[in-house]
Amino acid sequence: MKFRTENPRGLTSVRSIRRVAALCAPLALFLCATAQAQPPGPPGETFAAVTFVEGLRNPWSMAFLPNGDMLVTERRGQLRIIRDGQLLPDPVPGVPEVRAQGQGGLQDVVLHPDFESNRLIYLSYAKPNEDGSLGTTGLSRARLEDDRLTDVEEIFEADAWADTPGHFGARIAFDDEGYLFMSVGDRMAGLSMQGMDPDLEGHPSQDNSNHQGTIVRLNDDGSVPGDNPFVVQEGVRPEIWSWGHRNQQALAFHPESGDLWSAEHGPQGGDELNLIRAGANYGWPVIGYGANYVVGTEIHASRGRANMEQPAAFWVPSIGISGLAFYDGDAFPNWRGNAFAGGLSGNYQRLVRISLSGQTVINREPMLVGEYRIRDVRVGPDGLLYIATDNIFGQPSEIIRLEPTDE
Repeated sequence: MKFRTENPRGLTSVRSIRRVAALCAPLALFLCATAQAQPPGPPGETFAAVTFVEGLRNPWSMAFLPNGDMLVTERRGQLRIIRDGQLLPDPVPGVPEVRAQGQGGLQDVVLHPDFESNRLIYLSYAKPNEDGSLGTTGLSRARLEDDRLTDVEEIFEADAWADTPGHFGARIAFDDEGYLFMSVGDRMAGLSMQGMDPDLEGHPSQDNSNHQGTIVRLNDDGSVPGDNPFVVQEGVRPEIWSWGHRNQQALAFHPESGDLWSAEHGPQGGDELNLIRAGANYGWPVIGYGANYVVGTEIHASRGRANMEQPAAFWVPSIGISGLAFYDGDAFPNWRGNAFAGGLSGNYQRLVRISLSGQTVINREPMLVGEYRIRDVRVGPDGLLYIATDNIFGQPSEIIRLEPTDE
């Protein structure tokens, strides 16, 4: 598949094959309404979407090893290795037990910054209690040697236990100082088919005595850094870095500024791209841009409130935003500094190229429109963009990559 992405107005994305201009008009109107005629970002690139590997079931995360291998987590609880472009038939042994229900299971995989010397990897997952009736977000580290895990050790268990099958968060990112950040979702607290619990201020995401709806900051062994924002505040979990979140499905550091960004699911509207600040409250569910499921009624007390952060960008209706990567490769020079996020929503299914000016979003361009339900996005060491696609029914899906092409 060949695609051309050029964006003279910051509103449309045109495919070179199997995409007709008639599709672009309503899409442009939608983006104009949501992006409010933002100025254009950098010019696009011509690329091909090429299958890298097939046969994965609900791939959730990808990590590149120094030897050229790729690690991939499957939500059902398996860690897989792709070697020389082939998916090895046997999963990696030694993975922690997971609660593979609904949105939960084996989730993120990230290498330690010094992986080449210590061989450590980190896995996040939906952790079950003894009888499997409850789950929370867990974090383990292990040593990867000879295609198996050894010295597996759980280093963090979120105080976010619930019987619900979703909103685990579970994305991991290391900063350039070696601190580990991980998202913990709100665990669907207060949610019913009739709407949210009306006690918005009493929601667990607004209560820092637990980890629900937070991003935590840890040392690489799971201990608490002494300069975390709430480390000396009585009654507050010392691991918390930011709070007031819902279900953060991506964490990524900007390669130049070092800023931490998060992509977060909203309910039936109000998906967010957030610049994460230490100690900040991101407002869920008191403020936001979403609506109650099924009934469509208002959730939030308001769109904004003092001492609660506004998103850098939001989407209405929801796109099911998942995965976030800042492009810093050489294969696509015009994409350097852009962010890429995926869409899981059945009505959205696309990649979004996000142009930034400093900490301000100036444009959002849709790519791969209607082609893939996207779970994760990563930049490979070869400068290509790798995308994990996800089949909602658990059928085998693929990892694709974007490769530059001539006109």
